[in-house]
Amino acid sequence: MAERTGIQWTDATFNGWWGCTKVGPGCDHCYADALDRRTGGAHWGSGVARRRTSAKNWSEPRRWKPGTRVFCSSMCDVFDNEVPEEWRHDLFELIRATPHLRWQLLTKRIGNVPDMLPEGWPNGFEHVGIMATIVNQDEADRDGPKLERVKALGTTWVGVSYEPALGPVDWTAFAPFLNWLIIGGESGHGARPFSLEWARSAIGQARALGFAAFVKQFGAKPFDQIITPGAVTSRDMRLANKKGGDWTEWPAELRVREFPAALSLAANAEPSPSSHGGV
Repeated sequence: MAERTGIQWTDATFNGWWGCTKVGPGCDHCYADALDRRTGGAHWGSGVARRRTSAKNWSEPRRWKPGTRVFCSSMCDVFDNEVPEEWRHDLFELIRATPHLRWQLLTKRIGNVPDMLPEGWPNGFEHVGIMATIVNQDEADRDGPKLERVKALGTTWVGVSYEPALGPVDWTAFAPFLNWLIIGGESGHGARPFSLEWARSAIGQARALGFAAFVKQFGAKPFDQIITPGAVTSRDMRLANKKGGDWTEWPAELRVREFPAALSLAANAEPSPSSHGGV
């Protein structure tokens, strides 16, 4: 919807429509649903009509500068079963027509992707990556093979949004195909706790397994563990930034914001001390 955004791992957001249906624990406190309701909308739920955005909004990405990373879609899901097929066709035509951009498609329906990609994929879509939201080990076990299938279709890069992280995850099975892992705690009303140990583990696995890691935020309820002989205790962290997104408040070893090679050279990239090209 906007050429600029506060989301740390992208430069811009685009939404061809608003609306979705909650499909898992990561959706419980959906910020997009809450924003939709606050602005007078009612576009969430099974059987509820989605709202297509304006023609002006659809024209904007064509004017964005080369290399801009574009998160699509923050207020919907590209691979939502209840979206009219012609809307998705129009979106992919827009994406095909903007090879100067770096499109980041994030979905909670990774199993739908192979059947909803345009014919001839990935020809004409080499500037596109696809990410799955995975928030706990159960989802990792279920959706990892589906994401691997998406990569096997020739997709330039694939990633995981481990946000909101709701438990520790073993990412070993993702090593052969994963390019990027975004890590984050939950913010906003009803936010659930986020352990810094989950982030440390994810970063360590990324280093060992060969994919890029990006810690977005700690969320509203981060806690750390204090390990002493014979005991492990938890300590809540009190951060000035309500979303836990100011990394100057973080332990140094967690200040990790890396991009996969296909995104690291984007025009608006702001290199961090730990940035690298990834895989």
